[in-house]
Amino acid sequence: MKHVVISLLNFNGKKNTLECLESLKNIKKDNFKLTIVVVDNASTDGSAESIRHYVSSSKYDGVKIIENKRNLGFSGGHNMTIKYALENSADYILILNNDTYVDKNFLTGLLSVAERNSNVGILIPKIYFAPEFEYHKNRYSENEIGKVLWYAGGKMDWANVIGYNRGVDVVDKGQFDKIEETEIATGCCMLLTKEAIDRVGMFDERYYLYYEDADLSMRAKKKGFKIVYVFGSIIWHKNAGSAGGSGSVLQDYYITRNRLLFGFRYAPIRSKLALFRESLSLLLRGRQWQKRGVIDFYLGRLERGSYNV
Repeated sequence: MKHVVISLLNFNGKKNTLECLESLKNIKKDNFKLTIVVVDNASTDGSAESIRHYVSSSKYDGVKIIENKRNLGFSGGHNMTIKYALENSADYILILNNDTYVDKNFLTGLLSVAERNSNVGILIPKIYFAPEFEYHKNRYSENEIGKVLWYAGGKMDWANVIGYNRGVDVVDKGQFDKIEETEIATGCCMLLTKEAIDRVGMFDERYYLYYEDADLSMRAKKKGFKIVYVFGSIIWHKNAGSAGGSGSVLQDYYITRNRLLFGFRYAPIRSKLALFRESLSLLLRGRQWQKRGVIDFYLGRLERGSYNV
């Protein structure tokens, strides 16, 4: 029997995590063993206690809680689960944002494709905006809410070194209903095979937060693994619900710094030159934490870096 380990990362987000766990209770678990690992990244809001109480009081089987003594970020936090999964003979590791909820068939949908394709290393579902979390809330009719796409495949704009989600903001009418290879996976939800992890490695902890999913995608492709979008697997995402909202100083810092880290590693030479010029412009005219992100990149202050807000 195959063993699947789901990794949920929590940092001061107990409400989201508890709602996600409740959603996972109802998924179909045909012919595989499921373990859910909740990694608490040194929360200060009583998250670990609340999650332990919920698991115990609801008699939720197969849940393990790992409490980190310090915040290891997205990459380091999920790597804790990946290490646990490998030590416990897992066949698949599912990285899942805690600010999501899922369709009951989402995992069986991913697994059915993975089991039929040995050269696939990463699989990603169709992801909708959770209702009321759309970028443009007044654009959609009542019957379109919950069917607005957040991700239907991922692309990298190499000229600008910016990743984007295919189909974002579009109402799903079946136009992306095809299982197909895609360029960039999203850390919001990705199913990793043991074979891919063994050959590619875990998340690069230098990123800490943001662009680590793109980095893992690039490393997987270099090793010959395919990244596949599976339209029949569906989840909903409370966009930026676990990162303080879009446009936060946290995003200013880590996206600025990690875009340079990612770009100087993978982008074509012309894009690297453009990144260098842009970084000088940000030093002069950028926001406070964009400037700090640039400085820390060039000084090699990676992982958590200088961010302490």
